[in-house]
Amino acid sequence: MWVTSLFDKDEWSYATGRQFRRLGWMMVAANPMWRVAITGRYPENIRNPYIVVCNHQSFADIPVVSRLPWDMKWVGKAEMFRLPILGWLMHKAKDIAVDRSDRRSRAAVMVEVAKRIRGHMSVMIMPEGTRSPNGRVLPFNDGAFKIAMKLGVPVLPIALDGTFDMLPRDGWKFGPPRTIRLHVFDPVDTSTWDDGVALTAHVRGMIVEQIAAWRGVPAAAVDADATVDAKATIDAEAAADTEATADGASQL
Repeated sequence: MWVTSLFDKDEWSYATGRQFRRLGWMMVAANPMWRVAITGRYPENIRNPYIVVCNHQSFADIPVVSRLPWDMKWVGKAEMFRLPILGWLMHKAKDIAVDRSDRRSRAAVMVEVAKRIRGHMSVMIMPEGTRSPNGRVLPFNDGAFKIAMKLGVPVLPIALDGTFDMLPRDGWKFGPPRTIRLHVFDPVDTSTWDDGVALTAHVRGMIVEQIAAWRGVPAAAVDADATVDAKATIDAEAAADTEATADGASQL
């Protein structure tokens, strides 16, 4: 990366960043427990900028997504940029740090994303904001989608499944061997949307349905929101039954 950076004249260090992503590709290729199946169509022009969004299951997501044959700048937690070696590499690749506890930092991210988009660089944002604790798709923050609408660029959705079991949230021990699936959707034209919340729900629904199809289960089984709603409904029905029973008992 250092040697590449000496000759990389691109404003946003495309070649340097691509070298960084190749490290992730090598991690996946060298790990016999990781088999990656990629479907969908790649963008025809890698310098046509997108806001790329993907669900988040574990730290293994990063090297897996790095298998895609183009560079995009990642928005990541500020503490990752302070790690030895990795933090230097992320700075060198011109990824974007965000301190989620600092509102000014979140605002500054918008500016940095806009700079890279105008420099013909795609930006990767994981709208769940954190890793899924159970493999279900968490609610999406709408910030990435509002940025895309404001900048007038398409959203490129990616669905990912299988990394949760490969590298669980609560440890670094690899899970059982299995195939990790990655699907690249066709870009979503944001010019036809005037509601960021509706666009967020639409893209999230695409990802949920793809993961459900891979697993052969209903969409509600992988949708954390649906699971919460279902539990709330069951609890409400149970409370109603209890109340009805109590009323019946009092009448008796």
